[in-house]
Amino acid sequence: MKENRKLLKEVLKDIRHDMTDEEVLNLLVDSKISVDPSKEKITIGQKAADSIAKFAGSWAFIFSFTGALVLWMIVNVLLAAKAFDPYPFILLNLVLSCVAAIQAPLIMMSQNRQEEKDRRRAENDYKVNLKTEIMIEDIYDKVNAVLARQTELEKIIRAEDEADSDKKKKQ
Repeated sequence: MKENRKLLKEVLKDIRHDMTDEEVLNLLVDSKISVDPSKEKITIGQKAADSIAKFAGSWAFIFSFTGALVLWMIVNVLLAAKAFDPYPFILLNLVLSCVAAIQAPLIMMSQNRQEEKDRRRAENDYKVNLKTEIMIEDIYDKVNAVLARQTELEKIIRAEDEADSDKKKKQ
């Protein structure tokens, strides 16, 4: 928190040389923070990777894949001598290896895209927090200025009241 405040003060010192507080706040308010995710263009491969990762990380995938494996084994055990993949299920092992070899990079691509989205979201949060902190600091400074002016006015009014009461006592 203190480091952010120091950084903020340094940034504001650098900016204040060129601009007033109002100009800084207007600049921050007018600046664009986030990009609309719906306008982001993604490739067919990225869409496929997201879809596969979404399905591969679901219970539907687990149940359907388990069902397919059990069905494969039952069919080959029941066919016995005429089985297309007899008991040690060597072909099944090959298919499982291929599925894993293809599925892993697709899931990693999807995770990389999600990581990029998370990074942009965190950057957006940081910018929003920085803007908010600058605005709060400005409001705080303005409230302090108003309170200082109010204190000065109260002193002036007291002095005038005392002068008026001294005049009335003398008369």
